[in-house]
Amino acid sequence: MTLPAESPTRDEAAAALKPRPSASYSITVRARLQQRPGSFARVAAAIGETGAILGAIDLVRVERGEVVRDVTVTCVDAEHGEAVAAAVGQIDGVAVENVSDRTFLMHLGGKIEVTSAVPLNNRDDLSMAYTPGVARVSAAIHDDVEKAWSLTIKGNTVAVVSDGSAVLGLGDVGPEAAMPVMEGKALLFKEFADVDAFPLCLRTREPDEIVAFVKAASPAFGAVNLEDISAPRCFEIEQRLRAELDIPVFHDDQHGTAIVLLAALTNALRIVGKQAPELKVVVVGAGAAGVACTKIMLAHGIQNVVVCDIGGSLYEGRPGLDPVREALARETNPDRERGSANELLAGADVLVGVSGPGAVSASAVRTMASDPIVFAMANPTPEVSVEAVERDVAIIATGRSDYPNQINNVLAFPGVFRGALDVRATTINEEMKLAAAQAIAAEVTEDQLHPEYIIPSVFNREVAPAVARTVAQAAESSGVARRPGGGS
Repeated sequence: MTLPAESPTRDEAAAALKPRPSASYSITVRARLQQRPGSFARVAAAIGETGAILGAIDLVRVERGEVVRDVTVTCVDAEHGEAVAAAVGQIDGVAVENVSDRTFLMHLGGKIEVTSAVPLNNRDDLSMAYTPGVARVSAAIHDDVEKAWSLTIKGNTVAVVSDGSAVLGLGDVGPEAAMPVMEGKALLFKEFADVDAFPLCLRTREPDEIVAFVKAASPAFGAVNLEDISAPRCFEIEQRLRAELDIPVFHDDQHGTAIVLLAALTNALRIVGKQAPELKVVVVGAGAAGVACTKIMLAHGIQNVVVCDIGGSLYEGRPGLDPVREALARETNPDRERGSANELLAGADVLVGVSGPGAVSASAVRTMASDPIVFAMANPTPEVSVEAVERDVAIIATGRSDYPNQINNVLAFPGVFRGALDVRATTINEEMKLAAAQAIAAEVTEDQLHPEYIIPSVFNREVAPAVARTVAQAAESSGVARRPGGGS
């Protein structure tokens, strides 16, 4: 399965390692040009020379021998966008009137809103939706609190809770800066699973205060999604909330990542013909995602998992480990191997990277067993360059959308929560997570399966309903469903 390596030229290698233009850094340049043959060709040429990608070209207006056009350009980063605008502005006979960052435009005013689910056209509507009719509904819930599930938004509502301490790709940015991410999460909930989610970004880092807040707010929600809370606090917060609430509490950075990883690994093993019990897996990164990925692989039957952090492999008795990693060390590394991630990759079948850029070397990847599988999921820069190792491995997956096999949590969390809410689950347990992973994997049929297609597209609208069904069934069979069958 492994392709023979060819030695690229120095120029080819350098070009391959350059960042790629991304829609997240797209701009719209409004340019005024003289209305004569070839004027726009010079603009297009200038854009091309900067290495940007020319997109849509829209006519704004024509006036007095001039034409104004909006030109959409995809860039590598913000600095690249500035260079593109400057290059266009330097063309004789061309004036740049405005430059708009399309990502910022999308976020103006926020990305979500609250809308009415019932009409309010006359006095009768008002008297039923609000006073005096609403009092009868409140009294009914007071008499039987379970009716809140059907008579309020609780049954279809998730709290997305963050303190902004570990935002993807940014780190500790605080609650206000975390809001766009949490809004995006709520948008994905609605778009893919018709779940109403509310971002709740908290100005506190104290586990006691976060736990107290979520518990106090829980009557309004059917489930809680913890997001971008730094380790090791995230473990304590989730554990305490799971123990003290009777609704699902799910830290997506941990479990969503783990579910999609297992789905991708399941299909990758189908391609290379290896079985879970015979694998050696090296996990690089012992944070929230690393811990959860390890646990779900152990639950799936993989017996030899070695977890590495910045200090090397975790092993029983290693000094200085916190309680979470100490427990993980007892459950993993059966041969008590010691060393760095690069050293331990020798002979390994699978690399799971959930750490940061450059965590492992390309040369270390080349020492892995035959038909190696590499999941380099650090985003935006993977643990090892895709271009540097893609010829040396059987399958590679990343967290990025511009490479094949994107490990994206959106394949998991909408369907997981949809299924949990449908049966009013009290928790999301290991059985439900494993079921979700198998449902995602099954969406890639035998005739579709390919080294560059081991995981469904995030835009495959069949994934979330399939995950919801299997998660609901697993909740029922494991005894955590309040409403078997999802009926009223």
